[in-house]
Amino acid sequence: MKKTKGNQENILFIAWAAAIVAMSGSLFFSEIKQYEPCELCWYQRIIMYPFTVILGVAIVKKDYGISLYTMVLSAIGASISIYHYLIQKVSFLSEHAPACGRVPCTGQYINWAGFITIPFLALTAFAIIFICSYIVWKNTREATS
Repeated sequence: MKKTKGNQENILFIAWAAAIVAMSGSLFFSEIKQYEPCELCWYQRIIMYPFTVILGVAIVKKDYGISLYTMVLSAIGASISIYHYLIQKVSFLSEHAPACGRVPCTGQYINWAGFITIPFLALTAFAIIFICSYIVWKNTREATS
């Protein structure tokens, strides 16, 4: 049982680290590089930023029950990221994308290797958090049954 708790902490730490890197990256792009976030980027930030506190507190308190909530929130964030990425990369969708405020959501500040954009980076972080949360949630359920 003790080994499982150690694994649970490590997995939550990976999720927390992904959230810290994602938050730091988005702040770097907006505050250092001066890239103004579009509306969908703001929605992704609204979901990502609290993970740094929620997962940090969960690690300190060894609260593995938080995994259900972080799993649901990361799935919502990933859905927004997927939509945002698709309207950037799929021409049919980008032509029919609704207006998104001062900064168009179809704009790409970065395009590394031809496919890595800011929504792709956010999607990667949400996926890491979701997978880690699912593993912790599954292990917690197995330990209690």
